[in-house]
Amino acid sequence: MRFKSLFLFIFITVSTAIQAQLTDYAIFDKKFNFYIANDLGRNGYYDQKNIAELMGTMAEEIGPEFILATGDVHHFEGVQSVNDPLWMTNYELIYTHPELMIDWFPVLGNHEYRGNTQAVLDYTNISRRWSMPERYYTKVFEEKGITIRIIWIDTTPLIDKYRTENDKYPDACKQDINKQLSWLESVLSDAKENWIIVAGHHPIHAYTSKEESERLNMQKRVDSILQKYKVDMYICGHIHNFQHIRIPGNNIDYIVNSSASLAREVKPIEGTKFCSSEPGFSVCSIDKKELILRMIDKTGKILHTITRKK
Repeated sequence: MRFKSLFLFIFITVSTAIQAQLTDYAIFDKKFNFYIANDLGRNGYYDQKNIAELMGTMAEEIGPEFILATGDVHHFEGVQSVNDPLWMTNYELIYTHPELMIDWFPVLGNHEYRGNTQAVLDYTNISRRWSMPERYYTKVFEEKGITIRIIWIDTTPLIDKYRTENDKYPDACKQDINKQLSWLESVLSDAKENWIIVAGHHPIHAYTSKEESERLNMQKRVDSILQKYKVDMYICGHIHNFQHIRIPGNNIDYIVNSSASLAREVKPIEGTKFCSSEPGFSVCSIDKKELILRMIDKTGKILHTITRKK
């Protein structure tokens, strides 16, 4: 009986400690909220299922408008068709909470490019919540006088190494780099919204053990355009950890969102404001005066907060 009481005490104490991290939701009130999640697809393993359940539970209080999915929903070889079982094991049967039955706006990651990329777009016609009209696209959201433009870019074809590895990434070399970059510049040149966010799979500035050429290609082809039009934030995944980078003389916040399944080690570099090897997801909260991005770990703890003011 004493053992049973002790167990109950420990259970209640641990549960209360975890719950305490999830009860102060007033910070999300009267904001336009959305989730950021990427590097998901591991059939529920490596914390994916637990993080998915946490996203759903928190959504009951936060009320996210949509989920910005910055690539690699499917590891490791992408999908072969809209009927590929990975749609069930990586996605539909993992993100089952009713509050996650909202629009998911994805981009292709490098792992999607190892499979049938067109099937990822075509899944829009199968799933009510999967919404991917093109390989790169833009949407404007308006809430109580606030306007937010998000631009999704297709980063894998912008990186030379993927274009040359035709056996692994057969669709990458078929995409027109100049056409996409011209489109990006034209969208940004006309953008008049209160907040402008660009999202892609690969980082522009970040610590990573991956090849330096990936970031150099993104800096050469994308970063000059983002800086020219003074976007507020660039959000990506790919590295499987949390990073917040600010480059001297550059007012853009570069965000690496951690993996929602298996995370990796990270260390600071020049410009690093925060980094963490914890898995998780992020919540972006916007009103007319502030854009706030909070990095959330797998227990629901806020690890880092980025605030931009107008």
